[in-house]
Amino acid sequence: MSWLTAEEALRALKTKPQTLYANVSRGRIRAKADPADPRRSLYQAADVQRLAERHAGRRKTETVAAEAIRWGDPVLSSAISTIIGGRLFYRGKDMAVFAEVATLEQTAALLWNGAEPLSPGSETRHASPSLQAAFLALAGRVTSDLPSLGRSQAALRREASRVLYTVADALAPGPSDVPLHLRLAASWQRPDAADCLRRALVLLADHELNASAFAARVTASAGAALSAAVLSGLATLTGPLHGGAWQGVDALIENASTLGAAQAIRRTLAQGNRLSAFGHPLYPDGDIRALALLSHFPLPPQFDELRRVGEEVVGEKVNVDFVLAAMAAAFDLPREAPIILFSLARSAGWLAHAMEQIDSGELIRPRARYTGPTPETDSRA
Repeated sequence: MSWLTAEEALRALKTKPQTLYANVSRGRIRAKADPADPRRSLYQAADVQRLAERHAGRRKTETVAAEAIRWGDPVLSSAISTIIGGRLFYRGKDMAVFAEVATLEQTAALLWNGAEPLSPGSETRHASPSLQAAFLALAGRVTSDLPSLGRSQAALRREASRVLYTVADALAPGPSDVPLHLRLAASWQRPDAADCLRRALVLLADHELNASAFAARVTASAGAALSAAVLSGLATLTGPLHGGAWQGVDALIENASTLGAAQAIRRTLAQGNRLSAFGHPLYPDGDIRALALLSHFPLPPQFDELRRVGEEVVGEKVNVDFVLAAMAAAFDLPREAPIILFSLARSAGWLAHAMEQIDSGELIRPRARYTGPTPETDSRA
């Protein structure tokens, strides 16, 4: 990711400083403090270039649409969550503050714009709680749950509660009257991790229009059952560029244990690979979710060294993928704990997006810009 000084950005935009600052405040241009001089700011080059081209009138409509789905301009309206000034908000509430006291159940109530979800009361016992069990449980629901179209938001919220607990029973089995973070801590036999798990579940519940939320919305827009929307979101989450990024952090830690942090980072960069532990396009000053969790558990020595060296070499702060992997190591949680946390928490967000999309009554059906062979035409015509 490349950055420009204010002077370079102003030359590219051919505008006044006030306009540059206004675009930053509106989220159109990402900015961060200059590591060499904290009194100055740097501006994301891709954002500046996009605005410069727009002002020059050089972009066609299809180009605008193509760029919008790659960290570009907003493509649909949502009242669920947003990121402004490096802070994450759920329906206007600052999540770094909300996570101090809230549970995932209370977060779901906020995201769903309704009552707190209630467990159906009949816990399903899974022989081996796992992500695979969650996939199977959701797939079993998809074939029997009603389509979402033509049903009231109250009815959908009741079903959302049942779907959320379907996922919870597969990932964090336990008594139906016990909060989900305590169920998760008990299933891993790590009661001392309960508060950190609670905070993580709240902070991970939603993140604007990310890849898995968009997948859930596409599924819901076709009228499919809520369980199908969550299944779509869960499948998308497993990708290494999304919820599966923790595996890249684990691999970096393994290399650092033999090579040292500095050498492991340099080797990864020299091979042209991205460092999934550092930086986030929406948080130029640091992932607020990571910052909100870091002070609540001691970083294991290897993670502490990797953070210190990496932030200096890369110039970006550690992100939530790094912190989840570090938290798993600090509390001796199962290796797959980061994706389990992500899956359970984000299910609440996917359900919120699905219900909002259903309420809009719109089918998400973009057009493709064809780049294949020239279509054959009938020469006799």
